[in-house]
Amino acid sequence: MAKAWSLLLLLIILVFGAFVEGSHGSKLSQNYYKSTCPQVLSIVKAKTESTLKKKPRMGASLLRLHFHDCFVNGCDGSILLDDNSTFIGEKTALANNNSARGFELVDDFKAEVEKTCPGVVSCADILAIATRDSTVVLGGPSWKVKLGRRDSITASRADANKFIPAPSFTLSALKSNFHAQGLSLKDLVALSGAHTIGLARCTTFRAHIYNDSNIDPSFAKSLQHKCPRNGKDNIHRRLDLRTPITFDNFYFRNLLKKKGLLRSDQELFNDKSADSLVKKYAADSSKFFKQFTKSMIKMSNIKPLTGNSGQIRINCRKVN
Repeated sequence: MAKAWSLLLLLIILVFGAFVEGSHGSKLSQNYYKSTCPQVLSIVKAKTESTLKKKPRMGASLLRLHFHDCFVNGCDGSILLDDNSTFIGEKTALANNNSARGFELVDDFKAEVEKTCPGVVSCADILAIATRDSTVVLGGPSWKVKLGRRDSITASRADANKFIPAPSFTLSALKSNFHAQGLSLKDLVALSGAHTIGLARCTTFRAHIYNDSNIDPSFAKSLQHKCPRNGKDNIHRRLDLRTPITFDNFYFRNLLKKKGLLRSDQELFNDKSADSLVKKYAADSSKFFKQFTKSMIKMSNIKPLTGNSGQIRINCRKVN
């Protein structure tokens, strides 16, 4: 009898162990494609480097795509989906319409990967890898990208409008928005540092340069010449005046001078709780880089689809 109980107990332990191992196996891993598509990292890296050599601005576009993807129901490639008969997707949400770029580039990455590893690597993972690689190409830090995300089979413009932070947000609104994604004030400030590269449309900073007092007057006036109170909505200005295609800490130095282009940028240095972090990152780029990598890894792990959830889309723009 004792022997029978021992065998039963052993069986329970083995089954439970298998269950735990199976559950753990569905989590993201740096080596997820080690046996199924070991070339994926080199393929995406080579494509990213060749693209940014010709069009460095695309680095900011890829980073923004990944950010906007992760903030809407997790990092699942939903932002890449075109509208169809069952849903209106995220591409025409307020934060993305006539503004989000890089979709064709992700298509190119996917096509290259499909040649070597058909039906294996998700669009969400390709975007995560390309975001890291583009940051490095532009002079920023590198990090270990955890992989194993699967692609969403749906998207929601309504959710994109709800969850993607707006350039008009106050610090309080930004903190609440990031907290809802499990991200801290440190994450908020470090990830905002991505605005050290890229451009912004007149519509996103018009209110800041005409209505706010927390802005250098000469800076505001110079922008008003380019962005009038009415019209010229699609005029673009640099998020970082000095080094718009170099990933560095000048974004934070600009904030100290009250030269943040967006209201949501300057809110990070406005006599409030984020001031000390802005000062720290402005004084030491290595501290900014260190926190940025931690925060990017954390953000990239927001509610990924794994295991049997979602699918591996063959075409990033549509469900299989």
